[in-house]
Amino acid sequence: MITSESAPVVFAPAAVNVKETPEGGYLLSSPLLLEPYEESLGVMLRRRAEESPERIFLGERDASGQWSFLTFGEACSRADAIAQAFINRNMGPDRPVMILSGNSIGHALVMLGGFIAGVPVAPISVAYSLLSQDFVKLRTIFSEVKPALLYVERADQFARALDVLDLSGVEVVTSSGPLDGTTTLLSHLLETTPTPQVEERFAQVNASSIAKILFSSGSTGTPKGVLNSHGMLCANQQMMAQVWPFMKETPPILVDWLPWNHTFGGNHNLNLVLKQGGTLYIDGGKPVPGMVEQTVKNLADISPTIYFNVPAGFAMLLPYLEHDEVLRHNFFRKLQLIFYAAAALPQDLWQRLEAVSLRATGRKVTMTSSWGATETSPAVTSAHFPIDKAGVIGLPLPGVVIKMVPNGAKFELRVNGPNVTTGYLHQPDLTAAAFDEDGFYRIGDAGAFADPADPVKGIIFDGRVVEDFKLGTGTWVHVGMLRLGVLTAVAPVVQDAVITGHDREYIGVLAWPSIQGCRDICQDREGTTLTVEDLIRHKEVVNHLRKTLIAYNATQKGSATRVLRIMLMAAPPSIDANEITDKGYINQRATLEKRNDLVEMLYAENPAPEVILV
Repeated sequence: MITSESAPVVFAPAAVNVKETPEGGYLLSSPLLLEPYEESLGVMLRRRAEESPERIFLGERDASGQWSFLTFGEACSRADAIAQAFINRNMGPDRPVMILSGNSIGHALVMLGGFIAGVPVAPISVAYSLLSQDFVKLRTIFSEVKPALLYVERADQFARALDVLDLSGVEVVTSSGPLDGTTTLLSHLLETTPTPQVEERFAQVNASSIAKILFSSGSTGTPKGVLNSHGMLCANQQMMAQVWPFMKETPPILVDWLPWNHTFGGNHNLNLVLKQGGTLYIDGGKPVPGMVEQTVKNLADISPTIYFNVPAGFAMLLPYLEHDEVLRHNFFRKLQLIFYAAAALPQDLWQRLEAVSLRATGRKVTMTSSWGATETSPAVTSAHFPIDKAGVIGLPLPGVVIKMVPNGAKFELRVNGPNVTTGYLHQPDLTAAAFDEDGFYRIGDAGAFADPADPVKGIIFDGRVVEDFKLGTGTWVHVGMLRLGVLTAVAPVVQDAVITGHDREYIGVLAWPSIQGCRDICQDREGTTLTVEDLIRHKEVVNHLRKTLIAYNATQKGSATRVLRIMLMAAPPSIDANEITDKGYINQRATLEKRNDLVEMLYAENPAPEVILV
């Protein structure tokens, strides 16, 4: 056991205003008034550069594997140079920059230059460039954004993606060649000398100016460009600062892989560091086999004060924390807070995180969550009070109003506040449909009070409204909570799952295996060398699934929560088919459409051997 160096977490007191609506719903808001906030993200940068110019803002490993750093002072001066380069190219609100690369210091500088010059930045998922086979989403997004300049970290790495785009009139900027007549090195932009034009342009950037265009494909698979203004992003950071006052005493240190083309990594985490004057170490790893090892290496070097991840990331990291004492020591040495979001955390992962923190420090490290969307900057709620289980998403942040609208047996959640987008890029019809008659954004999620008699205990995430379905008997199946229950019951052999049964007689499950979890329960030592196909048919894995689901079903009261068949899938979720996001969130609807043949196998009268009967 180690002695923790972390300061205690101090949250704002939990409180909520509740007002009943005529239709039987509620309006929820925070008693805390939203305090004044910055006009733009550029103002945040300049403030930090003035107050702490030598403080490390970003760190990343260079080609040799050593950490290289960017201070706030350096970030500010280099952003001014890039802003001037953008101005020289007549770029502005209608001539944006598009970024294809992953998280990097170069990516950050291009983005910050856009903030200063009032040039919208559109960071795009690298999966659309590097993993896609058809590049449909990349081409669609490119035609929507119409960039004047396109940044890629390495031109050779993104060569296939660049070849499918019509780059006529578009300047390609890269940190490394190959170079041609249309390609410019980022270092050339950084050599630009700022003129008074930079200050003139910076003075024109205000709360309504568009800072970013973030693409969220949602359940349809069609990319939607969410307009992120400076005001909504700055307001959201002020909201979080008011409920997390402990950050004033200890500016956050993050080791973070979450992609900046998503709102969790790019808005919540990166902007948090910018707002609070903290440090973000860019983690080149990812929660997938072969890349999680990089995350482990980084966490062995750097001790975070707050650790952000998605459930899939915690599932991949936990075995290392459980079995490596040195890693565990460094991970928990300064840690104040563990935060999960983007998808619901299975209770077994929650309990394992608590157990490993107890082993490391003798106490349970505070764990929390939040809830929101790309359209809400992203945070709407915060669990800024002690919670002892997964599922509680907290209370409304200052300045936010949540409308709970009756929807069957659930409450649909809708949102209003200065952190909410004004709409979607070039899609007025979609924008209009996204808001109700009172101007509340229809986020598509459902929620319930953790304790109806005491709303201060927070809201529970109750799944996606559009994911729920009826069995053939007419009984509603609430997918979100059922999925969590199943994942907890069958741990540790399943990584993620989708629920089946629409218009069927009973519920089934299609699941992706946790390779490490399957190996752990295989009693014979050959488990370490078995292929994925071998593991998902291994007798110990099959017996575990059948045994745990029988026990789970025994605790359930009806057909809407009992699982009668399950099948493990070897093929990973597809980015092109919109089955999964960069963050590891599974799209239930898209997966079921793509894998309809497996659904039919699951319900066959004479099921194949791959189908496990419970």
